[in-house]
Amino acid sequence: MVANDTKSLIATVIDDFKNREGFLGIDSAEDRKKVLTSAGEILKTTDKIIKTYIRVSRDNGVIERIPAYRVQHNNISGFYKGGIRFSEEVNEKEVENLAILMTLKNALHQLPFGGAKGGVHINPRNYSARELNLISKKYVQRLARNIGPTEDIPAPDLGTDARIIDWMVGEFKTIHPGEPYMGSFTGKSVENGGAEGRREATGIGTFLSYYYMVQYWYTKSQELLSNVSDDRLKTIQSLNKIYRKFEEGEPVHVAIQGFGNVGSVAALEAYNCPQKHLVVAVADQFTTLVHPSGLNIDKLNSFAQQHKRLPNTEEELAELNVEAKIKPSEAILTEETDILILAAIENQIAPHNMKEVKADLFVEGANAPISVEADEFLQQQGKVIIPDILANAGGVHVSYLEWKQSRVTELYTKEEIIEEMSQQMKTTLKKVFDEYFSTTDTTMRYTCYKLAVERLVTLLYRHGKLF
Repeated sequence: MVANDTKSLIATVIDDFKNREGFLGIDSAEDRKKVLTSAGEILKTTDKIIKTYIRVSRDNGVIERIPAYRVQHNNISGFYKGGIRFSEEVNEKEVENLAILMTLKNALHQLPFGGAKGGVHINPRNYSARELNLISKKYVQRLARNIGPTEDIPAPDLGTDARIIDWMVGEFKTIHPGEPYMGSFTGKSVENGGAEGRREATGIGTFLSYYYMVQYWYTKSQELLSNVSDDRLKTIQSLNKIYRKFEEGEPVHVAIQGFGNVGSVAALEAYNCPQKHLVVAVADQFTTLVHPSGLNIDKLNSFAQQHKRLPNTEEELAELNVEAKIKPSEAILTEETDILILAAIENQIAPHNMKEVKADLFVEGANAPISVEADEFLQQQGKVIIPDILANAGGVHVSYLEWKQSRVTELYTKEEIIEEMSQQMKTTLKKVFDEYFSTTDTTMRYTCYKLAVERLVTLLYRHGKLF
């Protein structure tokens, strides 16, 4: 999905609300239309787009000027919140779309944050630690007036981590002497006031969103499912196919695109799950590894932590004592599997390949990996798609707890963090699944947008923003 798709779906939801009698307590159709038209204009536009250039002295003496962005979409739900990514894919439109998705995600999960996103147009693999440190500090210098614990609270994202966030916190503290700084960023190292479990949270939440649906929600919702429309029958059949494997003790096959913080943790969750799962394929930007009897995720994870990639030669696999067939990176999308977790980058399943994918259930651990057209097509085929703003919210849940921790100076254990994050996610998951299977002719993504936009519009109206 791109920004235009996201805005278009918001507009569709807004139009549907215009026809909902009594929505917001407004009985007059004309008045309701006027108020909701205003709401749509607010949510489809962005509060602030900051573009700047970071001047960096490379180790070889060359000076580079690197594009950098911070987009603040909307803060009606609370302070702006969103990650910073270091990636060659970073551009203004991408960052704006991700900021809008953050607004929707926080609203869907009832978190007290608005939506923002940041990015620097680099491949971090091509920069030394000194250069990355300089880029990180320069980014904060450029945005010093626009970020902070009661303004905009960044976090790590693609290509960034706790080390980079720690550098940014240090620079924020230097620029703002004597001011509170611990809540200025989340995703910090534990030693620097970060929350236990923050790195693993998104991957744990991504796997949880699927596992909760099949293992718990599906079994307790048979009465609801017995009365669904014909449009949902194929989807129920896909769920039942996976649930039967649970019941009969057969292994569920899982494939995972992306083997960074999200994908590798989701792979470990599947690998160590009490219900037997076989991770039959994993992929990063360089390669896909496949084994029908399951891959050794512990060994692959250890290798990836050391080398920042998966093994991609026969020699490396032999040295690691891992059996796998090596395929091109994009092969992961069309592997035979029950579950496909998409934890890489945007727009991976689209019209050009949507007819070739074979999974029954898709989980969006990354932001916007399935296009609107592919989303609709796959649902028509009876596939289950758990959307990004629902599935990959574990990180921002824990970010909230870290931010709260910095304000109350009370440290949470990792067990407490993961337990609270899981319970909060389960509440939202149940709400979405119940709503989705009680309606017809809409995707689960639409259901998520509907619930998120309803909260945002209600807040805008209550705050007196819709005159």
